[in-house]
Amino acid sequence: MKTLYLVSACLAGANTRFDGTAHLDPEIIRLVQEGRAIPVCPEQLGGLSTPRPPSEITDGDGCDVLAGRARVITKEGQDVTEAFLKGAHETLSLARKWQVGGAIFKARSPSCGSDDIYDGNFQGRLRPGQGVTAALLKQAGLPVFCEKTWRDRGVPSDLEKGESRP
Repeated sequence: MKTLYLVSACLAGANTRFDGTAHLDPEIIRLVQEGRAIPVCPEQLGGLSTPRPPSEITDGDGCDVLAGRARVITKEGQDVTEAFLKGAHETLSLARKWQVGGAIFKARSPSCGSDDIYDGNFQGRLRPGQGVTAALLKQAGLPVFCEKTWRDRGVPSDLEKGESRP
């Protein structure tokens, strides 16, 4: 039986990014085609449209949003925290139903970022931290990687070598 992973839908070719585009990653597409990864978009699962205004986490990161200490705000100033929380919980529910082994998500996203995110000022500056969905999955014990570093950061060898796990 193959270990399944969640992947950001935009990396698998779906036009789910805030601006209505994809961020194609050929290796992620290969994993989906092989039935080893399932694409998800937490922001759409939370009820947000595509395209949508860009959002950033203010006053913290995804862990802070989950704890009620930070908010997710659009560039226009709309609070979309509840949609991000709903999407994160929907994604965790799917992860549990499908018994995934982890996730490979889009870097820097306020939902999916696993290492760093934008700083909340819409100036293109990054800070260490994780997005709301990445934080929730990590709190549930699932490893979360970004598309830039998953090969170097301990993703199980069955993904790299195309092997199946019992």
